[in-house]
Amino acid sequence: MFKSIVVGTDGSDTAGQAVRQAVDLAKSVGATLELVSAYEPVPAQRLREERREVPEDLEWAVNPREDVDATLEAAAEVAREAGVAVNVYPRQGDPADAILDVAEERDADLIVVGNKGMTGAKRFLLGSVPNKVSHHAPCSVLIIRTT
Repeated sequence: MFKSIVVGTDGSDTAGQAVRQAVDLAKSVGATLELVSAYEPVPAQRLREERREVPEDLEWAVNPREDVDATLEAAAEVAREAGVAVNVYPRQGDPADAILDVAEERDADLIVVGNKGMTGAKRFLLGSVPNKVSHHAPCSVLIIRTT
């Protein structure tokens, strides 16, 4: 059935619901969960400025993916508490591309995403992560209906 399940998270409520359902599914079928979160590139000048504002012993923690690392760790903890094997993938760039890339790299059997952003005219103008993933996925996609 499913051996590798990819789920993207940005820390939002919608993503949290998708992560929880992916964890439940992974646990029930014995799959490994591949957690993905994307971040935008941060200009070097901004990083230098932010590092100046923190104590010297914490400067190492100021990096373009510090928020993403925290988001991934929180989601990974949900999986670990459920006894699910989990890997994390912080990726720079577009969230949908990050999810698709990890799905290809891990030869995933399933991608799980929340449906946020798929309603109304905006999805045609702006696109959305679930829309892009569903059209370009190398495997099956489960779109979780969230509130």
